[in-house]
Amino acid sequence: MTYLLQALQARAGEFISLRRDIHQHPELAFQEHRTAALVADKLEAWGYEVHRGIGGTGVVGTLVRGTGTRRLGLRADMDALPIAEASGQAWASVHAGVMHACGHDGHTAMLLAAARHLAEHGRFEGTLHLIFQPAEEGGGGALRMMADGLFERFPCDAVFAMHNMPGVAPGHFVLREGAAMASSDYATLTLHGTGGHGAMPHRAADPIVAAASIVMALQTVVSRNIDPLQAAVVTVGALHSGQANNVIPASATLELSVRALDREVRATVERRIRALVAAQAESFGVRAQLDWRPGYAVLVNAPAETAFAREVATELVGAARVTPQGPPLTGSEDFAFMLERVPGSYVLIGNGTDASPGAGGCMVHNPGYDFNDDNIATGSAYWALLAERFLAPQEAATAA
Repeated sequence: MTYLLQALQARAGEFISLRRDIHQHPELAFQEHRTAALVADKLEAWGYEVHRGIGGTGVVGTLVRGTGTRRLGLRADMDALPIAEASGQAWASVHAGVMHACGHDGHTAMLLAAARHLAEHGRFEGTLHLIFQPAEEGGGGALRMMADGLFERFPCDAVFAMHNMPGVAPGHFVLREGAAMASSDYATLTLHGTGGHGAMPHRAADPIVAAASIVMALQTVVSRNIDPLQAAVVTVGALHSGQANNVIPASATLELSVRALDREVRATVERRIRALVAAQAESFGVRAQLDWRPGYAVLVNAPAETAFAREVATELVGAARVTPQGPPLTGSEDFAFMLERVPGSYVLIGNGTDASPGAGGCMVHNPGYDFNDDNIATGSAYWALLAERFLAPQEAATAA
């Protein structure tokens, strides 16, 4: 596939500039008005039928060729994060406290580069839907687009997405069949006690002591209730209570993050947390109020579609640059909801191994992160090849 990589490499400069422009002007969830307009205008100029405002600020570009009946969806995310940038790049964010710290600017640029190539040179028959999604970073933009009729208006036989991965060599593809990313749930636990003087604790019901015990007890949910061969995470990220050293406060608040790689494990963890919190609170004479907020689902890659995505990666860059069955990740992705509706696969592309600020190995959600522009050509070539293979003309598919 050298010819395809060469073709996309020759045009990469245009899309590197576009990526850096998006990086300089990041927009938070459901505020991606500038980015969405840029995407829509480009797609329209290249001959796509464009639909704007899906799920708020989402965009879908559709290209139909020939009489093929297969329908393919390719998705990229567009939103940024509320982080102050410290990458030191010339194209760093011009908006204080907002930056593209997860590479969505690069994901958008890669899919746009593929979109132009496919519009001008693509050899396929069927329907191609390019899905540019808002609000992946906790906003549930995938659900909003789906509630707005995404797959009813733009039916897909399969749907794919790609994310960059720091710590992996640039242009190296990592695939995984089955559960690939964790579910994410969040909870606020408020303990209502009885305030009092620090010198007379027997006249109070101390929520801080109860909170401390609950924090430690929560560590047993995974270690003693979950199969050691399964994975789950329970994190207490915040504990707020009291203001003075001689005052027992009336309440304490804990913020929890819960993740799992299996639907049944996810349910077990929630059930055990609820039971443990209630029992612990009662034992300390305080009242527990648990606000449980379901987040993203477990992301499960379908076997056939993942095998196909793996074959495309191998054809493009060779087996040495493909990890066929990578490890699961405990991060979360709302592409999981799309995969619950349509079979598909979530593909990772290495962003680099140098962890210095501004280098490709700097972890996502870090102030020093930046997308590796070397991936623009490789990532867009992957999308172009995947589209051509999935929507291959019938005679070519029959011959193969």
